[in-house]
Amino acid sequence: MGMVVNTNIAAANAYRNLSNTQTNLNKSLEKLSSGLRINRAADDAAGLAISEGLRSQVNGLGVAANNAQDGINVVQTAEGGLNQTHAILQRLRDLAVQAGNDSNNADSRAAIATEATGLVSELGRIGDGTNFNGISLLNGKAGAGADGKLSFQIGAGGDASSQITVDLSKANVSGIASSLQTASNAGQEFDFAAFSGTTGTPTIAGGAYTFSSTNGTATSSVTVATGTPTSAEDLVSKLNGDAGFASNFSATVAKNADGSTKGIIVSSKDGGTVATTAPSTDLGTGAAVAGTTMTGLDFSSATGAKNAINLLDQKIKDVSTARAALGASQNRLESAVQTIGVAKENLTASESRIRDVDMADEMSKYTRSNILSQAGTAMLAQANQSTQGVLSLLR
Repeated sequence: MGMVVNTNIAAANAYRNLSNTQTNLNKSLEKLSSGLRINRAADDAAGLAISEGLRSQVNGLGVAANNAQDGINVVQTAEGGLNQTHAILQRLRDLAVQAGNDSNNADSRAAIATEATGLVSELGRIGDGTNFNGISLLNGKAGAGADGKLSFQIGAGGDASSQITVDLSKANVSGIASSLQTASNAGQEFDFAAFSGTTGTPTIAGGAYTFSSTNGTATSSVTVATGTPTSAEDLVSKLNGDAGFASNFSATVAKNADGSTKGIIVSSKDGGTVATTAPSTDLGTGAAVAGTTMTGLDFSSATGAKNAINLLDQKIKDVSTARAALGASQNRLESAVQTIGVAKENLTASESRIRDVDMADEMSKYTRSNILSQAGTAMLAQANQSTQGVLSLLR
């Protein structure tokens, strides 16, 4: 090749190789400083797509583990309420056994009934007051569908296997309390849902209800204008809010076995037999509401006490069944937490193998590029000096 001045091919070649070396050197510096083999899609397009999918699963499993822990806390809260429910039912059974002895006189039986009434009221409070994050757990109406079922997202996906459902419908302490009203406060039950045809959301027309209580030969009565309640719960609120009614009676919401609203229970504060006259336009059907006398727990005789023992045995069995189901659910959630931990560890390792840089290998590449950079710089300097030999021809 001739000796030329305008175009220095050797210098251009040295410069091109030096530029490539600098690019590799910068990439090595970026990887070493970030600890990642893939810093942008251009580094490994397929690897980036796979690692992002794995990262989504890992992050989702982290949240799912927290969800499962929340589920365990919910179950433990509910089980704690059922534990106290068991204790109260056992005490009520002891009282029933005690009342079965005819050595008790009327005053003794009244004292037993008084304690039982307080215990049943506490059951109602447990059923209505046991909640987690504002969600009632023991009234049979937990969950978005008010069906007593709570779903917990314990997986990273959107499939059915990523959820566990805990059924709290059998842990209906409110329903148990309603069915255990003692004879002295059982009162009269009025089933509005049967008239409305919409269980749990009755449509009640306004009107004046007359309630009377007969205790022996004495009778007291009160008339309450309720306006137009929107539900059984609203009617209870309106009745208890009337001073005349509240001084003689008390009203509570009656529950079905599944925890849904059935109607109301009206009890007399003097322990008398409750009767009522409902407006003929009640519920818009043109028919008066008929009440049902509730028996509940009766400690007034040995026969009533025997029936109470049988009833309480069934309720104790029901609570035991509910607690066993909750225990199984808790064990399942705890197992899910462990499974999530293993899956998260393995997926994290998979993502690391794709995305993280091998520091030793990359440091070797960096050292190589650094040496080539220094050599390339020196060779570029030599190439720039090579054409100066032309000057000797000009002398």
